Amino acid sequence: MSTMVHDTRAVFIREMSLILRDPFSIIFSLVQPLVFLGLFGPLLAGSIDPAVLDGQSPLQWFLPGVVVMICLFGTSMTGSNLLFEISLGSYERTLAAPIHRAAILVGRSLKELAPLVVQAAIIVVVAIPFGFTLYPLQVIAGLLLLGVFGVGMGALSNALAIAARKNEWLFWGVQQSLLFPLLILSGMMLPLQAGPRWMQVLGAFNPLTYIVNAERALFAGSFTDPSIPMAVLAALLTCAVGGGGDHPGPSEHLLSGVRALPARRSDAGQKAQPRWSRNQARSAA
Repeated sequence: MSTMVHDTRAVFIREMSLILRDPFSIIFSLVQPLVFLGLFGPLLAGSIDPAVLDGQSPLQWFLPGVVVMICLFGTSMTGSNLLFEISLGSYERTLAAPIHRAAILVGRSLKELAPLVVQAAIIVVVAIPFGFTLYPLQVIAGLLLLGVFGVGMGALSNALAIAARKNEWLFWGVQQSLLFPLLILSGMMLPLQAGPRWMQVLGAFNPLTYIVNAERALFAGSFTDPSIPMAVLAALLTCAVGGGGDHPGPSEHLLSGVRALPARRSDAGQKAQPRWSRNQARSAA
């Protein structure tokens, strides 16, 4: 376990160093959630019955959804960076490093999650002067819950990238086809109670629904809401599916990013051998 933690930390530090060299990308990524908060929030306040929001103020209800949206967008696109590294060949060098297989994807997922937590904290602070009530302990618990869920989503995104490494369009097709239905059917932007019955039924099968409901309960200052245990279970299951297991199977690339790694490593080794042989032959000549 200590080896896994050490390897994850090494991967995380390596990946974070790349972000810190370009801080403007983090600053620019704050624009979209602030636009949603500033424009969509007032529109929600004027078009939705307050009773549908469980008596909360529109800002208190809407802001947790924006925080979850930041996490979902960021971690679901983690695989795009991996696809870029695969195309450059740098990913093969990473696989050759003597580190735990799971640490590669978990460390990369944490790298995507860390800036998102900072962005969420900034947005919460910005919203306080506009009537948002801050409950520090509950907000921290909500961010930790998102952290667990985000690691699993990031690992699944990396797994999809590995499975679609020969067809990049497949990654974006699957990612976009799943992202927006998950977002809408979770009640993240609009309350599902205001929608038709069939959407509410589909939302009950969406794990993101329980995450969103729990975040709203926590940001409202509650530790006892019944949605919180369900969200913890959903987050743990997502993290376990995304980051569990060391034994690969040919049909399991989309079930576990870690399980997809050994196959890629063997491919990398098979491709590297001919290049080494050619270089050796040139040196001998």
